[in-house]
Amino acid sequence: MRTTISLDDNLGKTARRRARQEGLSLSALVARALRTFLTDRGAPTNAQPFRLVTVSGGGPLPGVDLDRTSGLVVAEDEAWRGDERRER
Repeated sequence: MRTTISLDDNLGKTARRRARQEGLSLSALVARALRTFLTDRGAPTNAQPFRLVTVSGGGPLPGVDLDRTSGLVVAEDEAWRGDERRER
């Protein structure tokens, strides 16, 4: 496949120099770099390990409907306001 890419001047010069050092054409160097990039299955170096924390139990508390989560916000607000009124 034939395609055109644009590289900034410094990257182009560095790539050409590297290709010459390795006895490759610029196209071969770019193809090798792209192939390496696309087949690299490793995690990104800056990624933090992921740990999924789960809890056990018998499901939601009585009266909690997970299909109506907006009701939880209302209930929480009402509980908070009720606690606030009791403190006054």
